[in-house]
Amino acid sequence: MQFAAAIAQGQTLPDIAAALRAGIESRFSGTADLAVLFVSPHLRAVAAELARELREEFSPGLLLGVTGEGVIGGDAEIERLPAAALLVGELPGVVFQPFAVDAPEWDALLADDERLQQRLGTGEAHRAQLLLADPFTTPIADVLPRLDQVLEAPTIGGMASAAQRPGGNVLLLNDRVLLGGAVGVGIGGAVQIEPVVAQGCRPVGEPMVVTRSEGPWVRELRRRPALEVTREAVEALSPADQELLAQNGLYVGVVIHEARASFGRGDFLVRSLMGVDQDAQALAVGDFVRPGQTIQFHVRDAASAHEDLVELLQPKAAAGPAAGALLFSCNGRGTRMFSEPHHDVRTALQAFPGLPIAGFFAMGELGPVGGKSFIHGHTASFALFRPM
Repeated sequence: MQFAAAIAQGQTLPDIAAALRAGIESRFSGTADLAVLFVSPHLRAVAAELARELREEFSPGLLLGVTGEGVIGGDAEIERLPAAALLVGELPGVVFQPFAVDAPEWDALLADDERLQQRLGTGEAHRAQLLLADPFTTPIADVLPRLDQVLEAPTIGGMASAAQRPGGNVLLLNDRVLLGGAVGVGIGGAVQIEPVVAQGCRPVGEPMVVTRSEGPWVRELRRRPALEVTREAVEALSPADQELLAQNGLYVGVVIHEARASFGRGDFLVRSLMGVDQDAQALAVGDFVRPGQTIQFHVRDAASAHEDLVELLQPKAAAGPAAGALLFSCNGRGTRMFSEPHHDVRTALQAFPGLPIAGFFAMGELGPVGGKSFIHGHTASFALFRPM
């Protein structure tokens, strides 16, 4: 199993195509089974032609593509400039089930387990599904739990981010071009696909049990009014954490699996605190919270996000090298979050030196937490490829 990644900046199709070809050819000597292409909005009009030229050059069995606000490849993250990135891989013994879903198809597909399994699944050795979707025409909150249930494998990927309105994104599957819906591939066989989902937050305070809630409204914590408990928790924070809260807001981590004796990174699904009801002393969380669930407050800043990513990558690196990786980073990360450019990809390369990586800045990142797939914000979601 081998991969190569390349990134290219430029305004014209010939320049971009030539630079990507040269970057891949200098690092890749195998037969391409998979190619994944990421294209900035500036090159939207030529995305399909670029994909065609790369297919003619490398003859991959499968090419996926998506437009994004910025692209990631090699050791660079190019934001808000014309660029494209490409990952090419040879994956012997791996089974691919490519799929394209037009926007009107989702309702019928999600209602039919057998059809969904046939469309995306690869059989008993199904490992994961990569999903690149348009945020305006894919009901992602409905899609992810259905894929978890039917395919029993993680969904990793990102939401296209090149446009602020429907019809502005481009999704590519071989010679197909979609302006909505989703493209992706079910992957099975002789491969391990390891997700890493760094939500960019750090837990503060103590875990607390929700004792009364309604939908997204948390009304009681520890059998006391939720807002009253929250005020006390904030007052107990260090001055530095209180300053972070004042700058960036308070986040709520919801424990996915309650059976563990203690909770750490990877156990929480982090959601924004959406608002408060002063009269009812309640908190509105950006997800449904059930009575009996455990929550813990989180803070987010560049230092916390860096620490989170390092601590999640280290155990994966300790298990041995990966062959290649895809990276789906929030368009609120990059230089919007960190003082230096190229943060996420170069942090990954410190853990995995020489790892071929490509990806894009997404309008929502897909990846599992606690064994369930979710859409995230301000997150870096990786798919690491290793041979079996």
